[in-house]
Amino acid sequence: MREAVLEAARFLAAGATTELRLGDVADHVGYSPFHLARAFERQVGMPPGKFLAAQRFQLAKRLLLESDEKVVDVCNAVGFCAAGTFTTRFTAAVGIGPQQFRMLPKLLGDHPPRPVHVPGPIAGGGVVTGRAWLSPAAVMALDGAPAVYVGLFPRQAAQGVPVSGALLDERQEFTLAGAPPGSYRLMACALPARGSPRDQLVPPVQVVGVHPEPVWIRPRPAAPQRRTVRLDLAPPWTPPVLVALPPLASAEAQERRRSR
Repeated sequence: MREAVLEAARFLAAGATTELRLGDVADHVGYSPFHLARAFERQVGMPPGKFLAAQRFQLAKRLLLESDEKVVDVCNAVGFCAAGTFTTRFTAAVGIGPQQFRMLPKLLGDHPPRPVHVPGPIAGGGVVTGRAWLSPAAVMALDGAPAVYVGLFPRQAAQGVPVSGALLDERQEFTLAGAPPGSYRLMACALPARGSPRDQLVPPVQVVGVHPEPVWIRPRPAAPQRRTVRLDLAPPWTPPVLVALPPLASAEAQERRRSR
């Protein structure tokens, strides 16, 4: 079943610009839609429909940066019919609207990301500390200069803005504070620190890490929890990291975000 799921993921990624239904994918791999959907979510971490949407938003990010197409044309090119729906869902997944995303390369060129720890909304909330480790293959793929982002996300996908996040310095140590009570996934992504702003917004390779267990923040937080997250080159079927990470570590980008 694993091979069928991986082939389904490849099929969905290749068909991001076409109209696909679960039945089409199930027919392609020779399984029933019900069994494929269950196995796909268990293996990939999200349902097939959300995986397809993630592939479409990743393609939309690339088109927004590499072309002068209007947002409505990008919307249609990645399989959406309504520009309003596309904009709303893109903003929820990426953390910034399509028009604003398109302007990020210039903003980041003038105000590059710097190591920072951004706390969550609860003063005295939960705290998670730890360290990020990168595989030698991951470091090599990033030309020996990884920019490591770590965050607490409410779901098993790096989409939207993390509850608490950080761009790490060379020590790769993190402190994520101010988290409200709840269950979170500790996720990390490494981008090419010496790459262009465009390469940092839509990286040519995906280096990611997810702590295997959820992080539980209790209503009355105890001592800081310590976790280690290990990053490696992501397999081709891994859902893309949609959240725009570099502006979260750019003081000017954050100032503009607060002023909107």
